Amino acid sequence: MDLSIIFVNWNSLDYLRECIPSIHEYTRCIEYEIIVVDNASPEKNVVFLTRDFPEVKLIESSRNLGFAGANNLGVRHSSGRYLLFLNPDTKLVSSAINIMVDRLSTLPDAGIVGCKLLNGDLSIQTSSIQKFPTIVNQVLDVEFLRNRWPSARLWDISPLFSDSGKAVKVEVISGACMLMKRDIFEKVGGFSEDYFMYAEDLDLCYKVRQARYSNYYIGQGTIVHYGGRSSTPKWAIVMKWRSILRFFVKTRGYLYALAFRIVMSLAALTRLLVIGGLSLLGKMATDNGSTSGPSQKWRAILKTLLTESGTASSLATSQNATSLQ
Repeated sequence: MDLSIIFVNWNSLDYLRECIPSIHEYTRCIEYEIIVVDNASPEKNVVFLTRDFPEVKLIESSRNLGFAGANNLGVRHSSGRYLLFLNPDTKLVSSAINIMVDRLSTLPDAGIVGCKLLNGDLSIQTSSIQKFPTIVNQVLDVEFLRNRWPSARLWDISPLFSDSGKAVKVEVISGACMLMKRDIFEKVGGFSEDYFMYAEDLDLCYKVRQARYSNYYIGQGTIVHYGGRSSTPKWAIVMKWRSILRFFVKTRGYLYALAFRIVMSLAALTRLLVIGGLSLLGKMATDNGSTSGPSQKWRAILKTLLTESGTASSLATSQNATSLQ
C-alpha cells in the first residue's frame, strides 16, 4: 500500500461526504486506503459512511481520544508507506495528494510535507505554514500585520504568495493536511497525546526537526479547508491556549511558559481596553451577546492564561520527573 489517508471524525459526516469523492476525483496512480476514526461522535451517524463509501475503513472509538490519540489509533490500523493526516472539513480542488507524494519521495531529508490551504471563499489560509510560537510572534499575531508584511521573520508566510513551485523549508505545517513517511512518524513517536486538541501539529513538527528532518511546504497543491467546524468558538479558544502553554512547557521550560502567560495576559487586557474604548466611541460594534465576538474571544484567552498555572506547573513537574528517570 502506497498511502494511508487518515481522518479523525467528530460530527463531520457531511464534510466527509464531500471530501472523499474529491480524493477519488483528483488522486491517480497511487494505491491508497481511507481510514476514518470516529471519536465517539454524539450524532451517531458515522455508520452511514460505509454505506456510501464501502471502501472506507471505519474505526469507532468508544470514547473521544482527542485529535492526537485518534490519529495514532488510525495509524495502528493502516498499512501505507506514507501517511496523510487530513481534516474532514477539507476538499481537494487539485491533484494535491499526487503532488505531495511525488515531492516527498524525492526529498531525502523531508519529515512532513504540506500544501496550500484555501478558505471556503478560495482565499489563502495564512495558517497553512507557521513559525513555532514565541512570546513576540504571539503578541503580534494579527492577521493585518501578517498580510501587510508576509516576509517578516516573525512569521514569514511569504511562500504562500509565491508561484515558484519549489519545495520550501518551513517550521510548521498545518495539522489540517500533513503528509509523512511511516518510518519517520514511528521514529519520532507519533502524535504526542499530551494534547487533547490543538498544538499536536506544532509538537509533531518540532519532534521531526529535533530528529534532523525538514518540513516542506509545496505550493503547487491546493486543498480547501473550511476550518473550525467541529467545535464551539469559546471551547476551541480555551483548548488552543491550554495546548500552547503545554507546548511551551515541553519545549522551552516552565519559566518561559510563565513569562508567556504574563506577557500575553497583559496583551489580552490591552486589547480588551482598546475594544471597549472603540465600542464606546461607536467605532466598533459590540458583541451583542455573541460568543465569538472579539471581546468574548479575548476574555476567554485572558481567563485561560490566568487560570492555567496549575496545568503548566504539573506538566513541568512531570517533565522534570521524566528527565530524572
